Amino acid sequence: MNLKFLETFVWVARLKSFRLTAEKLFSTQASISSRIAALEDEMGVRLFVRDSRGVSLTTEGARVLEYAEHIMDTMQGMKAAIRDPSQVRGRIRIGAMDTVIHTWLSPLVTRLMKCYPALEIELTADTAANLCTQLEKGYQDIIFQTDMLRFDSVRNTVLTRYPMHWVVPTGSVYDRPYASLEELSEERIVTFSRNSRPHQDILNMMHSANLINPRINCVNSASAITRLVRDGFGIGAMPAALVRGELAQGVLTLVEGIEVPHIMDIVASWRTGAGMELVEDIVGMTREVVAEFDATLPEGACV
Repeated sequence: MNLKFLETFVWVARLKSFRLTAEKLFSTQASISSRIAALEDEMGVRLFVRDSRGVSLTTEGARVLEYAEHIMDTMQGMKAAIRDPSQVRGRIRIGAMDTVIHTWLSPLVTRLMKCYPALEIELTADTAANLCTQLEKGYQDIIFQTDMLRFDSVRNTVLTRYPMHWVVPTGSVYDRPYASLEELSEERIVTFSRNSRPHQDILNMMHSANLINPRINCVNSASAITRLVRDGFGIGAMPAALVRGELAQGVLTLVEGIEVPHIMDIVASWRTGAGMELVEDIVGMTREVVAEFDATLPEGACV
């Protein structure tokens, strides 16, 4: 039995798409279809049903998948036992939200390049919601964002937790004591993109406090949020870890004594199964990089 055909079958079953499988395996849809047809002829059963909704396994295909994944796991385990990381080739697709890009993504990429010099690293910067959709559709291998995902063949781990803060320009009209959340909410608030986890948490907090129509300005760029807050556009709702440099320089200041939005979780989500051992290794490496980065933060900037 051709192992390449078996690998193709496993990926079609996971991604539920011949086109996405072709992209994943650097092939063409025609080639993917040909491999599946050859495998079906060899096994004497139909493995997939194609209709307007996409591709799904037949009953026989579901039984074959269990054995196919076991075979692929065995092959990958053998390769891993003799693998030299410096010889690992291929492409890893990583998606990250802005907070990650402006904190520890660069150290992670640097370590990846050192450990896997022959590996192609494809990076995508996007909102958490868009990254989750991309992972579900098979466009990403690993994503770093704010939510635990409940997709088939996807694992999650919380890498770190960053407390949210109210951030103001030092010496500005916003840099003053506030008697209550209600008083603070009378000012313009600047935070992450609309319907993001931080935005939803702020809305929920305001609603629970019976605060109606707060002026929340959503921005999909962490660097833009920081610049707007520095320039006096409003009060920032963001993790201190994101503006650690500005806080250390005294350019920005944290508002104390006022209820803050819920802690921001940073979650790694990735596809699992046969052929994904490299991804598992990179997730482990990410944990190390994040721990090292968090150790440099001032007290209270991470949990």
